[in-house]
Amino acid sequence: MANIVVLVKRVPDTNARIAVNGDRVDLSAVKWVISPYDEFAIETALRHKEASGGTVTALTLGSPESDKILKDAKAIGVDEIVRVWNDSWHEMDSNSVQSALASSISSLGADFVYCGKTAADTGAGSTGPGIAERLGWASVSNVVDVSFDGDVVVESPVENGQAKIKIPSSAVISCDKGSIKVRKPNVKGIMMAKRAQVTLMDAEVPSPTVSIVSQSMPEAKPAGKKFEGASSAQEVAKLLRDEANVI
Repeated sequence: MANIVVLVKRVPDTNARIAVNGDRVDLSAVKWVISPYDEFAIETALRHKEASGGTVTALTLGSPESDKILKDAKAIGVDEIVRVWNDSWHEMDSNSVQSALASSISSLGADFVYCGKTAADTGAGSTGPGIAERLGWASVSNVVDVSFDGDVVVESPVENGQAKIKIPSSAVISCDKGSIKVRKPNVKGIMMAKRAQVTLMDAEVPSPTVSIVSQSMPEAKPAGKKFEGASSAQEVAKLLRDEANVI
């Protein structure tokens, strides 16, 4: 039986309207959700458990506000929910985050770790490989399908096709959408999640080596141009070639 950990992250809803207040993004009014690619990781972890037995623990790093997404993961079907945090942590960089998560994964005695291929808020895609490097484990990214017929075999896109990769124990698997259909919580799961207790962990982390200096909105895009009739074809082609770089 496998001891499986799935990483989840609290991010602003992808439909949320983002504003900047001063030199920082203002997230005070946004709705918070599980990062969408993490939902594919949850589904894949649950399939692994159903095929091989064991337990699935959802792990996040964050303040108490992150308990909500852990309970959302519990409603979907994970067995345990764990949050790693220390009130002294502020504006952690990727090195600090990955170190804290890797330490927690080791403490939990995990055999496999699943995570989304990237977080919806940063889009960095460094968490899975970074944790694998710190643990000395194998890492496979952009996984679009998984089978559990005795061995764990994943599919990941390569140039002009797909690669099937046999995964040993002790691996971090970063999940993309692919053919993975995410299950939804049922009423029983939602009720159980409301009563679920979040386990709190601490970890030793290195001091951040980089920090955000300022944040700003992107420059407004110029107004579009409208063309009508065949007489405009030559000018449109020139703009597509010289300005849009698409032909």
